[in-house]
Amino acid sequence: MTYVNHHAVPFMDRDFLLTTPTARHLYHDVAASLPIIDYHCHLSPEMIARDHQFANITELWLGGDHYKWRAMRANGVEERFITGDASDRDKFMMWAETVPYTMRNPLYHWTHMELRSAFGIEDILSPDTAADIYDRCNEQLRRPDMTARGLMRKYGVEVVCTTDDPVDSLEYHLQIAADPTFDIKVLPTWRPDKAMTISSGTDHADYLAYLRKLSEVSGVEIRSLADLYAALRVRHDFFHEAGCRLADHGVTRFPFAHVTTEEASTLFDSVLRGEPLTAHEAEQLTTAIFLELCRMNHASDWAQQFHFGPMRNVNTRARLSLGPDTGFDTIGDFRAAESIAAFLDTLDRDDTLARTILYNLNPADNTWVAAMLANFQDGRIPGKIQMGSGWWFNDQLDGMRHQMEALSLQGLLSRFVGMLTDSRSFLSYPRHDYFRRLLCEIIGRDVDSGMLPVSEMPRIERMVSDICHDNAARYFRF
Repeated sequence: MTYVNHHAVPFMDRDFLLTTPTARHLYHDVAASLPIIDYHCHLSPEMIARDHQFANITELWLGGDHYKWRAMRANGVEERFITGDASDRDKFMMWAETVPYTMRNPLYHWTHMELRSAFGIEDILSPDTAADIYDRCNEQLRRPDMTARGLMRKYGVEVVCTTDDPVDSLEYHLQIAADPTFDIKVLPTWRPDKAMTISSGTDHADYLAYLRKLSEVSGVEIRSLADLYAALRVRHDFFHEAGCRLADHGVTRFPFAHVTTEEASTLFDSVLRGEPLTAHEAEQLTTAIFLELCRMNHASDWAQQFHFGPMRNVNTRARLSLGPDTGFDTIGDFRAAESIAAFLDTLDRDDTLARTILYNLNPADNTWVAAMLANFQDGRIPGKIQMGSGWWFNDQLDGMRHQMEALSLQGLLSRFVGMLTDSRSFLSYPRHDYFRRLLCEIIGRDVDSGMLPVSEMPRIERMVSDICHDNAARYFRF
C-alpha cells in the first residue's frame, strides 16, 4: 500500500530548511548567491593546477572521504569496497546501499545536495537508482566544465585556502597564481604541526627526520633551537611571498607549560641527541615552539587557527593495516580552558597575539570557548578573536546551531567569519549552502517570532551577508 501525505513538505525543495517568510527572504535574496570563501580545506593544489579530470564519480566522491567510509563500515561494508581493491563501480554501489541507512545523518543531506548542485540529479540515491545515477554522473564528468576548476567555478568559489606543511615547495600554488586564465585565488595555509609537536620518551626518529627535511628546504642547518626558529622563519617568509596569510595549528591536548628560553634550548638539545624527555618536558618544548610560531604569525600580520581536541588513529589494528587518517579519529575529552587562557595571555602580554580562531571539537566546550573570546578582544580589530564554525564532527545542523547559539549568547554573532568545508572533496561546497540555510532559518525565526525587529531588516540583511562572505573577506585580508 502506497503511503500518501498531501501535507508533507517536499524533500529538499527550494525552501529546504527555511520554515518562515523572513528565513526564505534572507536566504534567496541575500545569502544564496554570495561567493564562497573557503578559508580552510584539504583540497589538492596539484589537482587544481592541472585542472584534474575525474575518471568517475567514485574518484570524485568517495576518494579520501572519511565521513562516507565510517558510515559504510558501520553498515557492514567490507573494507575492500571502501579503501581496498574493489572496482570503482562496485565501491559506488556499496555506497548507494549505505545511503538509505544514513537517514538523519548529515551524509543523507550532503549526498543529495551534491547530486543536485553538481549534476542536476534529483533522484534519491538507493540500490534501485545507483546504476543509472553512476552512469549519468560519469557521462557529465567527461565534459570539459566538470573538472576540478570547473566545479569550483560552478559553485561560485572566490578564495580557497589549502593546508600545507612548511617543507612544501608550493609549486602548484605558484603555477595557479601565474595562470591568467584562472581567477579563483588558491592560497597556501601554513600548517607547522610536525615542527612543533614533541613526544615524550626516546623515540624522536620521525621528528629528527622532519628536521632534516626542514634543513634541506630552508638552507639552515638545525643544530639548536635557535636554528630551528631561523629555518622556520625562512619558510614562513617563503609562504608569505606565495600569498599565505593564514596559519593553522592542530593539537590534541592544547599545550601550555611554563618554560624559559634557556630551558627550551636545553630540552631541544636533548632531542637532537636522542635523549628521553618526560611528558612535562615534552609539553614545555612544544609550548616554546608553538609560542614562537605564533609570534611569527603576528609579525607577518597573519591570522591563525587553533584546532584542538581530536583523538587520532585510535584503532591500532586499522592504523597498522590501512595507515593513518583513514577514518578512525574521534572526539577527545580534554581540559583545555586553562591552557588556552594562559597561552593567549602569554602572547597578549607582549602584544604578539595575532587574529585568532579557536575551533573546539568537543561540543561540550562550546560555552567556555565562546566566553573566552572576550578576554582577548583588543578594541582595535573587530572580531579579532573568533570562535570557529562547527568543525569536523560538528559541521552538521545540530553542531552548527549549537556553535552559533553559544557565540550569540557570549559574543557577537554579527562578527562571525562563517563556514568552511574542511574537506578533500571538490563536491563539498554545498556545506556552505547548508550553513547559509541554517543561518537564515535561525535569524528569520527570530524576526518572525518578534525576537528581532523587522524594522531593522536592512541591518539584518547586512548581518547575513557579513557572516556568509564579507566578514571573512575583511578578516583574512586576502
